[in-house]
Amino acid sequence: VQLVESGGGLVQAGGSLRLSCAASGSTFSINAMGWYRQAPGKQRELVAAITSSGGTTNYADSVKGRFTISRDNAKNTMYLQMNSLKPKDTAVYYCNTVRSSSWYRWGQGTQVTVSS
Repeated sequence: VQLVESGGGLVQAGGSLRLSCAASGSTFSINAMGWYRQAPGKQRELVAAITSSGGTTNYADSVKGRFTISRDNAKNTMYLQMNSLKPKDTAVYYCNTVRSSSWYRWGQGTQVTVSS
């Protein structure tokens, strides 16, 4: 499976962005997926997750109430709606499965930069 993230950019604090993760291959729809981010000098962290059906979502405390994860299995695509962005949200955002034992090859990520 190949993962391609898109939708990042430069936005002012308080603004919004919508990220997309397009996956090739047939196994996307059977895996719980997540959005990860990695800020400079920090470890990659999981910020949002969604079950294979899309029925259950979970968020890191740092983004809860501001970010919304969703997926469209018919399109092999996952989304992350990010509202009320803060400078600390600045990072490269990636998508992948939530289980490290079944990670796909990482994509290039998409840069999100939030200015104060």
